[in-house]
Amino acid sequence: MNISQVAKLAGVSPATVSRYLNDGYVSAEKKAAIKKVIEETGYSPLASAQSLRQRKNKVIGVIVPKISSESISRIVDGISAGLRDSGYHIFLGNTNNSVGAELDYLELFQHNFVDGVILIATELTPKHKRFMKHYRKPVVVLGQYTDLVSCVYHDDEGGAQAAVSHLLDQGCQRIGFLGVFAADEAAGTARHIGYRRALESHGIQEDPDLFVEVDFSITDGYRGAQDLLNAGKPFDGLFCATDNIAIGAMNCLRFNGFTIPGDVRVAGVGDSMVSKAIIPSLTSIHYYYKTSGIEAAGIMLDVLERGQVVNKQLRLGYELCERESTY
Repeated sequence: MNISQVAKLAGVSPATVSRYLNDGYVSAEKKAAIKKVIEETGYSPLASAQSLRQRKNKVIGVIVPKISSESISRIVDGISAGLRDSGYHIFLGNTNNSVGAELDYLELFQHNFVDGVILIATELTPKHKRFMKHYRKPVVVLGQYTDLVSCVYHDDEGGAQAAVSHLLDQGCQRIGFLGVFAADEAAGTARHIGYRRALESHGIQEDPDLFVEVDFSITDGYRGAQDLLNAGKPFDGLFCATDNIAIGAMNCLRFNGFTIPGDVRVAGVGDSMVSKAIIPSLTSIHYYYKTSGIEAAGIMLDVLERGQVVNKQLRLGYELCERESTY
């Protein structure tokens, strides 16, 4: 599908379609006809060479969920490194984990000064997907899988399965899980699936009473562990969806008189700097966050500088970092 074909289906000239795609003047009637064809055919202006010849501002919009997060800072560091010799700069939009703010930034960047958008996503809602399907600038999603645009994501299921299998191999029989909301398909759904599959591979059925949904903070990890203890079902292992959650849980366990790893072995995800510094040090899954940022920047430059219209899904691996909390 190209501009000429869109124009033919809409009953207008290719020049009119070009003006529409570049926010030029088009009558309301013709605008409605072009929009209808684009929505029905799924045409993306990124496929148009004309779109790639637009004036460049040398700015990439980067939408982040929480600028204070260590993993996010590592990703942004990678994006900066990937763009360093290209002449491009980044413009950060911090959403504070607000889906609405993410959509607002997508709208802002679509009609303003950036040449492309890198979205570090925590959740891909139907509105996100509609945006990406018809977005007028190149988009790369980081941290979540999608086939609508290029993405760089981590093997969250495999990492979680490795962590829980490690707990089982260390002798744990009943493993609790402090997870996050399922709408976050990476940290929520995929890590839960990995937890479940590790149990099943050892002939253990998941006990829903050993799962507590929490938010991402240390405080929420403390609360989640306390909820598990209050439920009264014993556990000798605890898998946490992030390192912060695990650190809060460990504080709670110690406050309640449990030793780690003597009474409960604990594993997290993220391999944060704090995970190495606390006592006992935390067993954690290392993801290649900086590398993911470098790869996302490379995909963006492939489109903007080399004219490669790509839809690339890149999954990065993980490493299990065994420390004192599990042995």
